[in-house]
Amino acid sequence: MVSNFSEHARILAVEMTTWPSVTGTKGEAEFSSRLHNLLDQIPYFKNNHEQLFVRDSHGSPPRANLFALARGTGRRTVVMAGHFDTVSIANYGLLSSMATQPDALKLALVDELEAKSTLNSAEAKALDDLRSGDFLPGRGLLDMKSGLAAGIVALERFAELGDPPGNILFCATPDEENRSRGMISLRDVLPEIARKFDLDIIGGINLDATADETDGRDGRTIYLGSVGKFSPFAFVVGCPTHAGYAYHGVSAHLIGAEIMRAMEFNDRLTDEAFGETSPPPVCLEARDLRQGYEVTTPAHVWLSFNWLTHRRSSVEILGEFKAIVEGALHSALQTQRHNATRYFAKQYKQLPLSLQGRVVTFSELRDFIHGRRGDEVLARLEAMESSLEGENDQLAISRELVPLAVAEAGLEGPVVVVGFSSLHYPMVHVDQTSEKGRVFHDRLETAARTIEARYATTICTKHPFAGISDMSFFGHRPEVSNSVMVVENTPAAFLSDRPPENLLAFPVANIGPWGRDYHQKWERVHTPYTFGVLPDLVYEAALSLCEDVEAA
Repeated sequence: MVSNFSEHARILAVEMTTWPSVTGTKGEAEFSSRLHNLLDQIPYFKNNHEQLFVRDSHGSPPRANLFALARGTGRRTVVMAGHFDTVSIANYGLLSSMATQPDALKLALVDELEAKSTLNSAEAKALDDLRSGDFLPGRGLLDMKSGLAAGIVALERFAELGDPPGNILFCATPDEENRSRGMISLRDVLPEIARKFDLDIIGGINLDATADETDGRDGRTIYLGSVGKFSPFAFVVGCPTHAGYAYHGVSAHLIGAEIMRAMEFNDRLTDEAFGETSPPPVCLEARDLRQGYEVTTPAHVWLSFNWLTHRRSSVEILGEFKAIVEGALHSALQTQRHNATRYFAKQYKQLPLSLQGRVVTFSELRDFIHGRRGDEVLARLEAMESSLEGENDQLAISRELVPLAVAEAGLEGPVVVVGFSSLHYPMVHVDQTSEKGRVFHDRLETAARTIEARYATTICTKHPFAGISDMSFFGHRPEVSNSVMVVENTPAAFLSDRPPENLLAFPVANIGPWGRDYHQKWERVHTPYTFGVLPDLVYEAALSLCEDVEAA
């Protein structure tokens, strides 16, 4: 019996945090079986073993999704989902051994901060928070095992009702921090599970965390959608030359710098939708690919950007990015031409080369290779692609494949290849113009008002969840044209989503914990809300959604 759900949520969250589960590690592979053993102790699942099970997701040893179904009356079903993998503990430094021990880590962090002669603003805030008693640190406690704990508590309370309306299917997934392979595999198997248990899935609750640097007003939020993520790349092929004869070549770095200048923090590339503005693009990687030192200018420069959107499609993004790169290429060549003209005028010499360039998409590059070199070369590239599937660094995979394709095509610079370097996360939102979306929204609002009155607090509603999340694949059926476009322009097929035709579509909201500095050393969760209010909010939201529309 869940008599004190707040304390129960805290105990569950801390216990799961002590189970290390960094993405790609043995701990991640073991997590689902450990969680299965924990949930198997719940009286309801002791009596309903067939409703607690795991399904392999990916990897070797296999990572698995865990499913726990609490049945009531009727077919209406709410799916609650959250991931259990975490980012690395490396940034804890000397405190790494305590990274998954929240209570011990809290004391150690306070001691470490108090011992410093000066603190920056982030450290000072972390120290104040930890001293207050309202925050608890730990790798994965915020992102996002506290969310899983809230979902488990809601599931237990629902199961204890006897014959509640509807059903709750709780799911815990791996790999959100890398390629969302856990959620994608869950999405793909969900139609089969719904058929097996005769479920009508009418909505989902994602349990991911959010950040709030102020008093928590923005953290106490129900999100009705999630931001979209694109990762456009630009692979610059210059014309190498000896540094003493600079104008006999074309600088790949100059072209790359112009692309960077056109993209980085450019507020004109943001989206405004639902009354909110998406962040501007930022560069995640910029490097030349030469190994070792020489006095020849680099032949190749690689750039990859993170571009978050609230409304743009993949077709629009790649088209706009290609146009930006074309403008940057033109600007770089114009600058070089202008400088070269002045330089050679002083020596009464002619320009050594004509400066022209072009931009091609990765899809166009593949078509060129096929037309010029045939199926055998494409097969060789695909074999190289398959050999990289176990690699976790998505950008490294694309960064290795694109130069190989350029070499097979025999492209000479100046040219820039553009495409997508990592998994695309579609923008999603609850469509309140549809009956299903309107009812979903109204039920969540009812739950929020109930919790506000019960705890004398505020629960706000927003549209786009700012963090890149599994919500992009949860209940979402993407447009075929957008999916095909992304696949064709992503160097590795396994880095693009290929959704099956029988996907279920249903509205999804994010209801999760809040805290500060997730993924950082000071990652910490706000305990009064996360353990005292959130489990009740998740429970009330699920219960409200499960009620039959006609009976309500």
